[in-house]
Amino acid sequence: MKRSTRTSPAIAAILVALALVVSFVAGCSGSGTPSTGTGSQVTGQAHNFPVTLTDDSSRTVTVNKRPERIVSLAPANTEIVAALGLEDKVVGVTTYCDYPPSVKQLPKIGDFMNPNVEAIAAAKPDLILVTTGVQADVLTKLEALGAPVIAIDPATVDGVLADIEKVGSATGKKAEAKGLTAKMRGQIAALAKGIEGAKPVSVFMEIGQNPLYAVGTGTLLDDLVKRAGGTNIVAKPGYVAYSNEQVLKDDPDVYLATLGSMGDPKNIEKGQLAALRAAKEKRVYVLDENLVTRPGPRIAEGLLTVAKALHPNVQFMDAGQ
Repeated sequence: MKRSTRTSPAIAAILVALALVVSFVAGCSGSGTPSTGTGSQVTGQAHNFPVTLTDDSSRTVTVNKRPERIVSLAPANTEIVAALGLEDKVVGVTTYCDYPPSVKQLPKIGDFMNPNVEAIAAAKPDLILVTTGVQADVLTKLEALGAPVIAIDPATVDGVLADIEKVGSATGKKAEAKGLTAKMRGQIAALAKGIEGAKPVSVFMEIGQNPLYAVGTGTLLDDLVKRAGGTNIVAKPGYVAYSNEQVLKDDPDVYLATLGSMGDPKNIEKGQLAALRAAKEKRVYVLDENLVTRPGPRIAEGLLTVAKALHPNVQFMDAGQ
């Protein structure tokens, strides 16, 4: 598989977060707790405004009228509004927003990690969809523009579903959001049924190399592994610094990596980790990072890719059906 030359915004955000952790160890301060998305609350009738909700940064946000000019500062958020039929209402996206392909033609207001506040202001939005983490520093500046700002950053599949419905309520697309999440829940339930009785699989998921970082507990990727019938060998929360020696000691059944992280299974099968059972048995898999790291409408498809890697002998229904 060809190596990706561009790091996804989700992976980039993770790597920035990891850099902050290193800074903390060196004497700087910083902390953060991942949101599960399950505590989100929405009040207001379908298609009626105002709508008040609690976003993933625990902020209470009120949307007074149906949005007509939406700015999206994360690819997953752009996928959500497009899936709800709101693409014609979007007046600004990041340079990383690339799905569906038609959104590439939308006006750009900076990149994922450095949104251009002046360009956003010029777009005159009446709703701004952001994420947390690397965009937390710009949140206050965006709020000063006067438009409602909703932070979307779920750490579980259930949180993704809740956030899609939250965006639906905030945009007057509540019924469409409910229909979308109902379809996704059906896909997820079908997958769960398909792996009933399957043998548990121990998993290591790489999220960064040089140095090596792993997916820990309390993250969306960890939830995907668990739902796919895997047991994450990393018991620490968040994204964890790991050593080759520790991976060799744990010796997982399956080694997963995102495309932008590893890029080629041969990096494992012929490198320092060649002694792993996963490497010897050709169970090193590179995942499409856009499917597994973007908390949006394609997360069921991302879950399916993980499940296929963990259970290659199971016949799964395509997540798009």
